[in-house]
Amino acid sequence: MGHPPLEFSDCYSDSPDFRERLKCNENELEKTNKFLKDVIKDGNNVINAIKEYSLAVQKFSQTLQSFQFDFIGDTLTDDEMNIAESFREFAGLLQDVEEGRMMLVQNACDLLIKPLEKFRKEQIGVTKERRKKFEKESEKYYSQLDKHMNLSSKKKETQLQEADEQLDKERQTFYESSIEYVYQIQQVQDRKKFDVVEPVLAFLQSILTLNNLTVEMTQDFLPYKQELQLSLQNTRNHFESTREEMEELMKRKKGSAQICIRHSQQATMEGYLYVQEKWALGVTWVKYYCKYFKDSKLFIMVPMEQKTGTKQTTSQLTLKSCVRRKTDSTDKRFCFDIETNERCSPVLLQAISEVNRKQWMEAMDGKEPVGHLSLSLSVFIWPPLSVDPKCPADVDFNSTDMDIKTITSALKFYLRSLSEPLMTYSLHGELILAAKSENQDYRLGAVHSLVYKLPERNREMLELLIKHLVSHSIENLMTVSNMGVIFGPTLMRAEEETVAAMLDIKFQNIVMEILIEDYSKVRHAPFISVSVTIQAKRSDRKQFSFENCYICTLKIFFKPKQKCCVRKQF
Repeated sequence: MGHPPLEFSDCYSDSPDFRERLKCNENELEKTNKFLKDVIKDGNNVINAIKEYSLAVQKFSQTLQSFQFDFIGDTLTDDEMNIAESFREFAGLLQDVEEGRMMLVQNACDLLIKPLEKFRKEQIGVTKERRKKFEKESEKYYSQLDKHMNLSSKKKETQLQEADEQLDKERQTFYESSIEYVYQIQQVQDRKKFDVVEPVLAFLQSILTLNNLTVEMTQDFLPYKQELQLSLQNTRNHFESTREEMEELMKRKKGSAQICIRHSQQATMEGYLYVQEKWALGVTWVKYYCKYFKDSKLFIMVPMEQKTGTKQTTSQLTLKSCVRRKTDSTDKRFCFDIETNERCSPVLLQAISEVNRKQWMEAMDGKEPVGHLSLSLSVFIWPPLSVDPKCPADVDFNSTDMDIKTITSALKFYLRSLSEPLMTYSLHGELILAAKSENQDYRLGAVHSLVYKLPERNREMLELLIKHLVSHSIENLMTVSNMGVIFGPTLMRAEEETVAAMLDIKFQNIVMEILIEDYSKVRHAPFISVSVTIQAKRSDRKQFSFENCYICTLKIFFKPKQKCCVRKQF
């Protein structure tokens, strides 16, 4: 089981669990850094110590043998499994070469040492700088937050506003540095799969090529080398498609610090709260990391500060009610009371901002104090503009004005703009699970079985698209893997955009690879036996929504001379 992905949304809550997962990734990065140093050192030994060549290669082999790729997510693709086992394959090959009697190529340093040093400098080095910035901004923000919590509500309003603005600025800076650091550390974890393996593969090939190795050994290595190169290229393609989606998700998350409502299995609301506690020597405010589960009304408080001479433990309370605390009854801001079954007196809590207090009270169905007059503006949600659907005008795709790239880009944009993807949200999870199966026969059968469950229109459109891709595969000079990279995210997407969903894009691509590569096995199956009749007469057309006309869209694309129509059931 690999490391769990770091969600951008967790940067805003900054929970202890998030910090622990972040620490795991940092340890893995440090292990990778140490591994790269070992590989570089051992490679230099091979280059500079001809007389001790055999020992150096054995040591290098042992270093490769001892390293194991850790990964993000719950499952590896076939290509990633191949890459994960590549160092062991390399080590086994080197162990077979008991006597190294060859001259190392002069550019061995360029093949191995420089790329790995570049990776350490440009990837790991940058990640360490981001870490320093994150730790600096984290310390700065929480220090400012602690000071802010001690401000008296009796200060001038201008002073309070200025303090609020300063805290908001520090908070935003901290969130941005946290998101950037999470993005960078996960990028490095993914990039090493090919940026580290490729230089080693190139170096190994130079050893085999320029040595007095037998033709038999070279021929034995060639098939695996080609298979590994294909795996590296496929993994790189998956990485590029995932990276683009993840960058877009990061940009959207950086623009908003709103706390999302969680699923029922997770906390409805969580974050830091200050709790008033009464001691023998007076009243103190203690910082807790709190979670509230709305379904069970369970409120959990995890202490973040240990008081001298006392032992604080996690508290679990059952919520009865929540009421905003009046400003004139306490010198603290952003306060609210909760009543619980376990405690005889209310618990006074302090949020970190007014917005944060409203979020907690909304989650807890909080109420205003008695006698308080709540003034609010009515919000009106206006319906979207009503536009009469029109049949698109006839388009001559044979015209010299029409560029093939424009047509294909328009089709891809259309498919990605559908309110629900062609492969549907309901089948997305099952398709991903099928693609993750290690049994290829089961994987093939499960994907095809699920495709039969698609709505009729969706199946018809999928048939036209797959048939077109298969029939023109020679002309477009694209491999099955490349077509999967393009149409995986186009025809499939998760209903909720998360980092974990982004990491599953590679399995979306595998679903498309299965449908394209095994098209001949299923072309007589039910889901591709449906035919469509094109009505050419303009008088037979009716006004319709372009988004619903799946079949005509594809027919126009595949048969330019045909004209769009509307079937009655649409």
